[in-house]
Amino acid sequence: MLIDIVQALQGPGRKVVLLHGNADPDALGSAFAIQQAFGDVAIAAPGGMDRVSKVVASKLSIEVMETVDLSEFDLVAAVDSSSAEQLGVDGSLVTVVIDHHAPTGAWTGPLHHIDESRRSCAEIVLDLLHEAGHVPDRRTGLALAAGMLTDSGHFRFANAALLNSMATVLRESSIGMDEIMDLTEMESDVSERVSQLKGAQRLRFDRVGDKIAAVSQGSAHESSVCRAIILAGADVAFVGSQRDENFRISARAKQDLVRKGLHLGRLLDAVGGETENSGGRARRGRRAHGQGRRGGGAQHVHVPGHGLPAGAAGRRPRPGGREGVIRPSRRRP
Repeated sequence: MLIDIVQALQGPGRKVVLLHGNADPDALGSAFAIQQAFGDVAIAAPGGMDRVSKVVASKLSIEVMETVDLSEFDLVAAVDSSSAEQLGVDGSLVTVVIDHHAPTGAWTGPLHHIDESRRSCAEIVLDLLHEAGHVPDRRTGLALAAGMLTDSGHFRFANAALLNSMATVLRESSIGMDEIMDLTEMESDVSERVSQLKGAQRLRFDRVGDKIAAVSQGSAHESSVCRAIILAGADVAFVGSQRDENFRISARAKQDLVRKGLHLGRLLDAVGGETENSGGRARRGRRAHGQGRRGGGAQHVHVPGHGLPAGAAGRRPRPGGREGVIRPSRRRP
């Protein structure tokens, strides 16, 4: 499948790579590597980028379009996205998909390569570059390495394949680990810390067997709030947020639950199916983010046309397979 994608990207015409909303360094680095390897490729993030990605883009001089007219391009690709809803544009025009999250069935028509065994999309893109006979230069290596580092929780959730890919990037691009750390490390800003404190104020929790499930409600930095709740002692955390008529659910679980089989992506994908939206971008419940989007992980579900039920953050989780899920519901007229 990778060779087919290589041939498509090597074809004539203008190309654009789309990033999911609030794009992380894995998405940015993957798109930048494709741009550097195949030329005449634009990068677009209609849903914006997260704070770390903005810093990486600035330091590496990566140009990213905030708006895009897909009719101006001959080929449209998406990276690190499990569904079209996460892109903020008409997903029916996407012809190439490269992703590492749990398949949702959303990508059926496009030429796609999805490998859930990978911890980051950057690893797959590195294989794509090698398939095309391209060796990443210094900037490309730093971008790919930043994606691998951040999507593996700074190696906390790394496997042998990711470590091998990282070693390959370090060797081929002649970069050091300290450079990658300097590229991605930064202090949390005041707004993020305020969101964490507000999330703690609104926190509700309950015991499910010998585990603690917690729910809260916020308006920004949902993934960061989930992480703070986990650090405070919860085993699994869900944070709901509302934006106009849409809402998202972010979730994170400790790694021991993931090893026992908890998969937040599939769990919330089931919620997405019940509410006629797609689930988000999760890999085995460890960590992900997105909207309809990578020791716990975060998962976001974006539900168009639905409002967050009043008092949702105060509901206690039920025992069973979906404990702690904040269930979407339609607003009554």
